[in-house]
Amino acid sequence: MSEKKVPYKIYLEESEMPRAWYNLRAHMKNKPAPLLNPETLKPMTAEELSVVFCDELVRQELDNDTAYFEIPGEIRDFYKMYRPSPLVRAYCLEEKLQTPARIYYKFEGNNTSGSHKLNSAIAQAYYAKNQGLKGVTTETGAGQWGTALSMACSYLGLDCRVYMVKCSYEQKPFRREVMKVYGADVTPSPSDTTNVGRKILAEYPGTGGSLGCAISEAVEVATSTEGYRYVLGSVLNQVLLHQSIIGLETKTAMDKYGIKPDIIIGCAGGGSNLGGLIAPFMGEKLRGEADYRFIAVEPASCPSFTRGEYRYDYCDTGMVCPLSKMYTLGSGFIPSADHAGGLRFHGMSSVLSQLYDDGLMEAVSVKQTDVFRAAEEFARVEGILPAPESSHAILAAVNEAIRCREAGEEKTILFGLTGTGYFDLVAYERFHKGEMVDTIPADEDIRKALDKLPKV
Repeated sequence: MSEKKVPYKIYLEESEMPRAWYNLRAHMKNKPAPLLNPETLKPMTAEELSVVFCDELVRQELDNDTAYFEIPGEIRDFYKMYRPSPLVRAYCLEEKLQTPARIYYKFEGNNTSGSHKLNSAIAQAYYAKNQGLKGVTTETGAGQWGTALSMACSYLGLDCRVYMVKCSYEQKPFRREVMKVYGADVTPSPSDTTNVGRKILAEYPGTGGSLGCAISEAVEVATSTEGYRYVLGSVLNQVLLHQSIIGLETKTAMDKYGIKPDIIIGCAGGGSNLGGLIAPFMGEKLRGEADYRFIAVEPASCPSFTRGEYRYDYCDTGMVCPLSKMYTLGSGFIPSADHAGGLRFHGMSSVLSQLYDDGLMEAVSVKQTDVFRAAEEFARVEGILPAPESSHAILAAVNEAIRCREAGEEKTILFGLTGTGYFDLVAYERFHKGEMVDTIPADEDIRKALDKLPKV
C-alpha cells in the first residue's frame, strides 16, 4: 500500500492476535548468562528457582532454545479485553516538528492498569492459579505493575500482596487506591513488616526506597508464607517472553501496510517494554534477515546502561535473590525519588544487557525535566497524556525526528508508548510549579555502590 493510505490507527483483527509468545533468546548467538545461586555461585537449578517462582514460569525462565511458547486459551481470552492494541501514526506530531520522518507508536494504555504490564501479570497469575497456589507477592515502582497484577489476581481469585516503593506510594496515592479496589494488600517499602525491610531502614533511615528494596521484601514474604510465590514485572526472561506480544502485534500491523521501521525506541528500566517491543525485529536482525537501529532510553537519575558496569549483581538491595549478569549500578544504589518510578531499578534485563554488550543496541540517558517537556508537547498534539516512563521514549523519538529534519532524511521511527499518565498528575503538577529538578548521581556515589558488587 502507498504511504498515503496508512490510517492514523492500525487495528488488527482479533484473529490476527499472536497465538504464541516469541523467545528472543532462541536466536541469540551469545545467550544471556545464567542466574547464580548467591550461596554457591553456581547456576540456579529449576528446583532452586521453584522455591521462589511458579513451576511453569521457571521452565520459561531457563529455556534458551524454544523459539515459541503457545499462549494458553484462557490468557488469550483475557487479552481480548484490551488487545490487539493500536499502532498509531503520529501525523500531528510529525506536522508539529516539521520533520520528514514518519513516526509510529504502539499504544499499550488501553486498560485500567494504564500500561503494558497486564500482558505478563495475567500470564504469571494464571500459572500460579494452575499450580494451586493461594496467592503471590510482588514489588511495584510507579504502581503500574502492582495495578496490573492486582487486576489479574482479582480475575483469577488469587491473593495479591504488593510492596510499593515508598516515594511512589506517597507520590501516587490514586494508583495505590486502584490496587486496593482490586483487593490487593499494599505496603510502602522499605517497611517494618519484614526482616530485610527493617535492616534497610536501619542502614538508610528516611529513605524513599527503591525497586531493589521492594523486591527483597516481596521475596522474603513469598518464601516464608505457605502457598505463595513471588512474581516480578520486569527484568526476568519470562517477563520479556510474555511482553513479546507487543512487538509481534506491531510487526504484524506494519507488515500489513508494508512499513519497515528504521529506528525502534523504548524506555528502559528493567527491560520489559523495550524487550517486548523489539523482540521480533531483533530476531530478524540476529538471523540476518533485516537491520534496525535500536535505542534504549533510561533516566539520567538511574543510568544502568550508560554509566553502569556489565557484572554479576544481586537483583535486590537485601541481597537475597539470585545473582544476574547485567548492566548494573550496584544493588546498594538507591536512585533519587524522581517521577519515573517504573524505571528506578539499579540493573537491566540480562537479555538486553547481552544485546547491548554485543553492540546490537544503543542507549541514551535523559533528564526528567526534558522528559516532561516532551510529554506535554506530545499530549497537546496527539491527545494522550503519557506516563513519565513512556515519555522517555517520546523524547528520544522527538530528538531523532528533529535530526531527520536537519539532515533531510525520511526515516521511519517506531517507539513504545507503554501507558498513560493519569495517575501521575502530582508529577505534572510539580513540573508546572517549577519544583521538579534533575538529579544526576555523582561518579563517586555510583562507584561506591559498584565497589560492593559480589566478586564473581
